[in-house]
Amino acid sequence: MILFMLLKDLPRCLQNEKSSKIVSIRSDHGGKFQNERFEHFCEKHGIKHTFSAPRTPQQNGVVEKKNNSLEELARTLLNENSLPKYFCADVVNIVCYVLNKVLIRPLLKKTSYELFKGRRPVLSHLKVFGCKCFILNNDKESLGKFDAKANEGDFLGYAIQSHAYRVYNKRLMNVEESMLVVFDETNPKLQDQVPKNADEGYLLQEHISAIEKPSAAEKPSVAGNQSAEKEKQPTEKDADNNLPKDWIQPRGLSKDNIICDIKQRVSTRRRIVFL
Repeated sequence: MILFMLLKDLPRCLQNEKSSKIVSIRSDHGGKFQNERFEHFCEKHGIKHTFSAPRTPQQNGVVEKKNNSLEELARTLLNENSLPKYFCADVVNIVCYVLNKVLIRPLLKKTSYELFKGRRPVLSHLKVFGCKCFILNNDKESLGKFDAKANEGDFLGYAIQSHAYRVYNKRLMNVEESMLVVFDETNPKLQDQVPKNADEGYLLQEHISAIEKPSAAEKPSVAGNQSAEKEKQPTEKDADNNLPKDWIQPRGLSKDNIICDIKQRVSTRRRIVFL
């Protein structure tokens, strides 16, 4: 009954929005599809209704795979956020909404939303499902002078017929649509890994400092390296003293790049011509 109520307005919507008509529909032999009312609906709109073979879901593989993806993702979101099962309709709705906007078709390299609407989807309004949110009490009930102006809730999805969010108000225990919502998308499971008291934090800091602190066996080697560097410095200065007095080392020029003997004077072109 619910499926028929959803399908009866679909041909008219496609005709108005895309100037297209439904040519054929393929389904299994389930009672929700194979009944007198649905057959009359197909005959009225000129739709060809075909069936897959009994107990052969691979003949209708696209629909079966889509339903499996929606079911698996919905189950994962419900269990991850510890939500009751009566939110399954909202979970399936948001899963289908997000997949249509982000899942890219492999051959066309476009999302389903882009193929249908002709433009790229806007993803800036997407939020983490099940995250904590705070709903503003926008004159829905009278408040006292020191009463809280917002109620805590859980994010459930997006409204279908308006630009708003669907949230579950924990104080009023109902699902409502509102745009005046502030979201807290932090993961509470990651916060549990932070030290709960000062003693644990102090022990963790001591452990880190003990790892970074060099051992006693490493200290002589460091001192030995410093003494070796000090011994190398005088030798470099002695090499500089052996150079001619008129020698000036240009900037960016290393001594290793000089081919001739560095102790000899440099002969200019003019002197070479007179020789």
